[in-house]
Amino acid sequence: MKIEKSTIRIKDIARLAGVSEGTVDRVLHKRGDVSAKSFEAVNKVLEEINYTPNLLARSLASKKIYRFIYLIPLHNEGDYWSTVEKGFEMAMPEFSGYNVSFEKACFDQFNVDSFNKVADKLIQNMPDAVFIAPIFKEETLELTSKLKNAGVLFSFIDSIIEEADFLTYYGQNSTLSGYIAAKFLVDDLKVNDKVLVIRTNRKGAVSNQTRNRYNGFMSYLTENGLENKIQLIEVELLDDNEAANKELLQKILLENLDVRAAITFNSKVYRLARKFETMGIDTIRLIGYDLLAENVEYLQKGIISYLLAQRPEKQAYMSAKDMCKKLIFKQEITKINYMPIDILIKENIEAYMHFLD
Repeated sequence: MKIEKSTIRIKDIARLAGVSEGTVDRVLHKRGDVSAKSFEAVNKVLEEINYTPNLLARSLASKKIYRFIYLIPLHNEGDYWSTVEKGFEMAMPEFSGYNVSFEKACFDQFNVDSFNKVADKLIQNMPDAVFIAPIFKEETLELTSKLKNAGVLFSFIDSIIEEADFLTYYGQNSTLSGYIAAKFLVDDLKVNDKVLVIRTNRKGAVSNQTRNRYNGFMSYLTENGLENKIQLIEVELLDDNEAANKELLQKILLENLDVRAAITFNSKVYRLARKFETMGIDTIRLIGYDLLAENVEYLQKGIISYLLAQRPEKQAYMSAKDMCKKLIFKQEITKINYMPIDILIKENIEAYMHFLD
């Protein structure tokens, strides 16, 4: 399909590069002083849009209106998924000038039927591109098959399903993050020490992200000959009954006085930390994921020993940017983009938060 294009403006280049219009003018016409940082930023944009000096009329906009949908779990302000949404909200004003609209579609991450209903509705009202949090693997593959047959591009965020024909992925290497978590959690445990492995009950399927992290965790134990030296106690908690969860944990800990560590593979490790605090437990090494305010609070208190963070806002923003580059501007992009796995402890969290983008 041929895309009609409008004339690129200096102010478009300036906005994309994060510099003034005067700086762009000086770079284009090779006059005046420009800092190395600004020069590099402008030229990076020029390269991305295939700018050439004799062709100022290079398009960055199309008369076609593009509908982008991001499919993520239902969430409250301050939850992990609210930070993912903020990343898409950052992209909205930047790409609205190129006739891109963003729509949100949410599902209950603990109920596979909820995902299927939202996915069916999405297919009935087919967009131009989709960003998917693939919580439920098999159901996501069914959705992506339909998108592919319809010629709709899609990208993954938060976790990856490698057998799907996706455009891009921005996020952690989930399996590696579980591997690293095991290294920090169990390396110096003694023979027969016990570790709680905490999961949250989901109706109909196991989380793709949780599965990958758990597999990485178990890979570390196997590779280092630890699977028969320490004892894993797997615990499944409810998402909506904290009283029952506390009672279950109290029972398990009373029956297993030699529990030395605990891990949960989702972002709500603060809920476990809160229970440990109310129960007066301060001898269990606890590790979890993501930079939620409640998680940071318990890390600072020393109840959470380690947090593994992954910059979710950046994931969403870069996914949106790459979709525009490919779909609208016909630029090449990198398919798999692993984000840094940030390992946070009580001693470095304050500085990390201060300089967080």
